[in-house]
Amino acid sequence: MAYTFTTLKTAIQDYTQNTETTFVNQLPRFIINAEERILKECQLDVFRKNVTGTASTGNVYLQKPEDFLSQNSLSVLNSSSKEFLLYKQATLLQDYTPNATTTGTPKYYADWDEVTFLLAPTPDSNYTMELHYFYRPTSITESADGTSWLGTNAELALLYGSLLEAYTFMKGEADILQIYNGRFQESLQWLKNLGEGLQTRDQYRYDRVRRDVA
Repeated sequence: MAYTFTTLKTAIQDYTQNTETTFVNQLPRFIINAEERILKECQLDVFRKNVTGTASTGNVYLQKPEDFLSQNSLSVLNSSSKEFLLYKQATLLQDYTPNATTTGTPKYYADWDEVTFLLAPTPDSNYTMELHYFYRPTSITESADGTSWLGTNAELALLYGSLLEAYTFMKGEADILQIYNGRFQESLQWLKNLGEGLQTRDQYRYDRVRRDVA
């Protein structure tokens, strides 16, 4: 059963049997927290993006996209080639080029903060950069039609993740909380099998996934 924002809110209230005003007002936050946990625990190909931007002359920082979640690769686009940068810790980049006036084609990049990458060496020209990354999709609580990929394709993970957040807020019984957590972890594992297992296999090369017969 796919969930919309409306039907998911109703399901949370039905499971918890709670319609108290303060609780109802927090429903979007419970759902957003569940979405965030799912996105950070499962790498799904459907949430990959490619974007291009510009590394400016003399600027060691490169802006991340607003929906950035985690990087997959960063490269410099030339007229006839693509040169991939190596991802390192920021301290290594600072050791590599302790003087920011050392310029050249960027070879390394690192996370500087939540919104920027650090490049080394400092760009000696304006370079077109291509970032391949995992992005944070629009929440089901904010989408125009009240639907989302998670609500349609990962409905159990979204439901039980939301229930886990909701029941924690209610300071509910430990045994029920444990049940919700178990169901959430189980549904997360199904998503991991899809996103990090089945979606990365090519049947022509690897044959079908086989399981032992009991």
